[in-house]
Amino acid sequence: MKKLITEFIGTFFLILTISLAVLGGAGAMEPVAIGLALMVMVYAGGHISGAHFNPAVTLGILIRGKITVADAVPYMIVQVVAGAIAAFVVQYLLGSDKVTALAAAANPNAVKALVAEILGTFALVFVVLNVATSKATAGNSYFGLAIGLTVTAMAYALGGISGGAFNPAVAVGISVMKMAQWADIWFYLVGGFGGAVLAALLFKHCNPDDL
Repeated sequence: MKKLITEFIGTFFLILTISLAVLGGAGAMEPVAIGLALMVMVYAGGHISGAHFNPAVTLGILIRGKITVADAVPYMIVQVVAGAIAAFVVQYLLGSDKVTALAAAANPNAVKALVAEILGTFALVFVVLNVATSKATAGNSYFGLAIGLTVTAMAYALGGISGGAFNPAVAVGISVMKMAQWADIWFYLVGGFGGAVLAALLFKHCNPDDL
């Protein structure tokens, strides 16, 4: 249970930060705030749950063989629930009318957004697997920094194309708040999970002695 509670807390505060940074007018500093939030939550929860805070990360770690299906499914459910609850909290804090007004209807190019989500999630999961699950980097103190900076970098690089979710739980949260259209959630889900699968398979290919 403590692992699920940790996953809920980390995912909740990640999505709360994403939403309030974007809707609160953080501007060019949005990716920095998001990366910092993820970094501190990873350091806070890594020793308890592994600090996935992302169904795509959980899938990647499942394929890598560091979590069982019995544990992975509850992780994913809790992460998505945390994303939805974070969305409702943001609507309460800012007012649902203000959230709707601030979150101008996004209309990304579906194919480009899909590619951006695959690339961003691939980078995130590949980094997670290498700095947080690899024997070669076991016991390092920089894992949280590396993971947080990856999200910051990908948000700057790809956020303008897809919105930069790189996380199916984030996709649910921003859809609940109407920061994204429910009709567009497919490319966040396909891109997120697809990028995770590719990252996990490539990790296993590059690290045949670390399986």
